[in-house]
Amino acid sequence: MHSRRRLAIAFGTILFTCSLGVVAAQVAPLWSPDVSVPKATDLPVLKNVRFSVIKRYEPDRDGYRFLHGVALCFHGGKLYASFGRNKGGENTSTEEAHFCLSTDDGRTWTVPSPIDTATEDDLGVSHGVFLSSQGRLWTFHGAFTGTMEDVHTRAYVFNEARQTWEPKGRVVNDGFWPLGEPQRMANGNWIMSGIRVGDGNPPAVAISHGDDLLQWDLVVIPLADSLGQVWGESAVVLTGPMVMNIARWGEKPQALFAISKDFGRTWTASQPSNLPMATSKPCAGTLSTGQHYLICSISADGGRQRSPLTIAVTRPGELVFRRIFVIRHAFFPEGPGESHPRAALAYPCAIEHDGKLYVGYSNNGGNVGRVGSGREVWNNNSAELAVIPIEELIAE
Repeated sequence: MHSRRRLAIAFGTILFTCSLGVVAAQVAPLWSPDVSVPKATDLPVLKNVRFSVIKRYEPDRDGYRFLHGVALCFHGGKLYASFGRNKGGENTSTEEAHFCLSTDDGRTWTVPSPIDTATEDDLGVSHGVFLSSQGRLWTFHGAFTGTMEDVHTRAYVFNEARQTWEPKGRVVNDGFWPLGEPQRMANGNWIMSGIRVGDGNPPAVAISHGDDLLQWDLVVIPLADSLGQVWGESAVVLTGPMVMNIARWGEKPQALFAISKDFGRTWTASQPSNLPMATSKPCAGTLSTGQHYLICSISADGGRQRSPLTIAVTRPGELVFRRIFVIRHAFFPEGPGESHPRAALAYPCAIEHDGKLYVGYSNNGGNVGRVGSGREVWNNNSAELAVIPIEELIAE
């Protein structure tokens, strides 16, 4: 951050004005105060977006019901995708981590192969995040025993000669489940966002010891007293030593936020913002244009509904979101993904590559023809991909 420039950084209900390292708190919104959050029917739909299906929901062929938590990464000229899968119900010990890859920019995909099928007794390994660093492809996955007990993070490194994943064991304990790909901070450490399952389920981050990706410190973000129980699945945006965390509240469709000004070591309490957001995992980051983005289902009237899938953007150099675009609606007959008025488009991830933003997401197809009943059917998904030209994401 340039020391001679005063940069107003608005996030949630606190405005941090930075000049020569001095940070003062004032009241301000996460969404730009001079623009109303549009209703879903008033949102512009992005043009020139290319869609493809990474893995279809087809339990009659492969036996898998649950699929969730798409992650993406370019490595060695190939595009990798991963997700959690289960032949049984979600978040049970038969969960497995799988991956597939594309050699044609995400248009077609290989059949999924295992990252970890959890051969240890009563261990489930689910969805995670990728990192390509120093010529190696890493992945970090949420894992648990039984039904969401002893939640922790496990690391794996890809053996390209064998096309298999080498397990590196536990790297973060105490309930941490990674949800955002590691981002390198200006101090040389990596930070990955997630949730700490248990003790109120607050948002949390894990911070590496430099480039040692087997050593991570868990930092749990405190919750404002008024929040009660949350389900703090979270994403982060970086601006120098300042890190902003955007989190799911839980069952309330409103984004939470917290701010650190010391590379994620200490945080303000996570509290409500003025931005409506569906009850789903958010994805956030920074484009090469200098714009920050937030992907989820965001509109004035969307409530908890996980559609349409949207992306909110800032102007370059600003941190208040001021424009929202539809990536795709639930009813999407032009395809190729599943189309249904009640389709849930959820748990997005995103990476920028070669002038395009690649967005992976889950699609439950409106639960039409899904195996199971009750809660078990919620996240029996297809995995899909949207590829967006960066020039489409201009905030006026």
